[in-house]
This record gives sequence, structure tokens and C-alpha cells, in this order.
Amino acid sequence: MFVNFLCAVITRSLFILVSLIGVWRVTWVKNNTLYWLLIILFLPLVVELILTLRRRKGKDYKWFSPAVFLFLISIIPTIWILELHHQQNTLNTNKCRSLDSSESINDIVTVLKNSTNENSTSMEMLMNSAKLISSVCPNDWILALHQIVIILLIVGKWILPTGGITRDQLSQLLLIFVGTSADILEFTSETLSDVKNNNQELVYVVLSIWTWSMLQFPFNLTVVNPEANDEIETQSGSLLLTHRRDFWSAAEDLLIKDGPFLLVRLIVMIRYQIIHQMLVFFTLKNFMVVSLNVYRLWVIFWDSR
Repeated sequence: MFVNFLCAVITRSLFILVSLIGVWRVTWVKNNTLYWLLIILFLPLVVELILTLRRRKGKDYKWFSPAVFLFLISIIPTIWILELHHQQNTLNTNKCRSLDSSESINDIVTVLKNSTNENSTSMEMLMNSAKLISSVCPNDWILALHQIVIILLIVGKWILPTGGITRDQLSQLLLIFVGTSADILEFTSETLSDVKNNNQELVYVVLSIWTWSMLQFPFNLTVVNPEANDEIETQSGSLLLTHRRDFWSAAEDLLIKDGPFLLVRLIVMIRYQIIHQMLVFFTLKNFMVVSLNVYRLWVIFWDSR
């Protein structure tokens, strides 16, 4: 019980910490302290933690994870603001520190050590560190935030006390999330990098599809088996009940992930005439996944006859 309590608190604390870093970055970039009001989005996560500890002893739900869902609600608006601000001010970006090489990273670490080793107060050290971190290029900042969110979703799902799913099902779910996370991160970074300054509407489309694809993380429907007392019903029941896991897995690929990704990439290639090797490759990859899922559904219907 104590372990469940500790894991539940640690996971949600990490969620709040990352969201708080995102809000700090927004206030720094926008140079407006009113954006600190985004902290209000953390309150539902705190309330959920209290209710979970009191009613469920820290355990998560079987089909749905409220903690992951509320974390997405708290972090997605800040990423939207940072992405839109970066796209609108790409040409106005001042000289910044890039993270695209080991030399630049070592330079940042060296400057950080020099600024913290001097005889200065803890507040001055904190301010110097904040200024140095804020000097990182906006594109690297946003990419790092995307990566941290993806990793934290997987690690958080792993640490959260499970409620109703077995370790085997959890391991399957985490493996699915790893593959899904790579696809989502690649879609966002690659597609947004192809967007030109005059294609502002495409930025909204890409961010909307990214937001939609992130909503699959709170659910566990792709690995949860039917209840033991429902086995007789599913054996003699409808096709939907018998193959509910297969249908949900195909629905995720067709409606939440590869289907929307394929549509956006086709729009980029056809409408905006942006074509390059990697874009063509990932478009073909999304097309194959969509085709295989349609074939899988056809096989299920055909075998049921």
C-alpha cells in the first residue's frame, strides 16, 4: 500500500513539474506574467491525486488513466503556444545556443558550471541557470519538451499503480506506446519543419492532429482482455464483442494515428507541393499500416462467416 501511495505521488509530481517547466518557458518567451495563470490547469491533477489516494489507495483504473489524461490537458496548451510563437517568429530569432552537436552541449555545460561555482547566492545561481537555459534555440527547446512529455508518458504509465490489468498486459501496452510515441514525435517534428511561414493554417492542422493522437495514451483498451464472466457471452455473442480488442487496435491506427497522419502528409505533398525523400517514405509507411488494418478487419469479417 505504501509503495502504491509513493508511486502515485511521484508520478503526478513529475507530471506537474514538467507542466510547470512548460508554463515557465511560455512566460519567458511571451514576456508576459499573465501566462502563469496556466497553472490553473494543474488543479484537476491535484484533485485527482487526492481522490485516488483516498478512494483507490493510489491504484489506477482498468480501462482509463485520469492522471495521464489530466497531464495532457495541462501540458498541451503550453506546447501549442510555444509552437505557434516559434512559427510566427522564426525570422526574428536572435542568436541562440543549439543542441545539435556535442560541442554545443559541452559549451552549455561549461558555462553552467562557471556560473554556479562563483561565490554567489542561491537565487543568483538560479537566475543565471535560468538565463542560460532560456538561451537555447526555440526549436531545440520545443523538441526537448516534446521528447520529455513522450518519455514521461511511458515512464509514468509504467510507474503508476495498476488497477485491473496484469503485468503482461502492462508490458504489451508499454511496447505499443513506445512505437506510437516514435511515430507521433517524428510526425510532429518532421511535418512542422516542412511548414513555411505562409502556411500558418497547416501549423494548426498539424498541432490538431498531434493533440488528437496524444489522446490514445490514457486508454488501455488495446491490451485489456474481456472479463472472465463475459467469456461465454463473447463466444456466442456479436462479432464486435468477440473481437473488441482487434477492432479497437484497428480504430486507433485508422482514426487516431496512421489515418490522420497519412491524410496530413498527402495534403502537404499535394496542396503545398512539399515533397522530399523522408516525407514520401513516411507517407508510404502510413499507407501500408492503414491498408494492413483494413485487410485485418476484412479477414475478421470473412472468417466470421
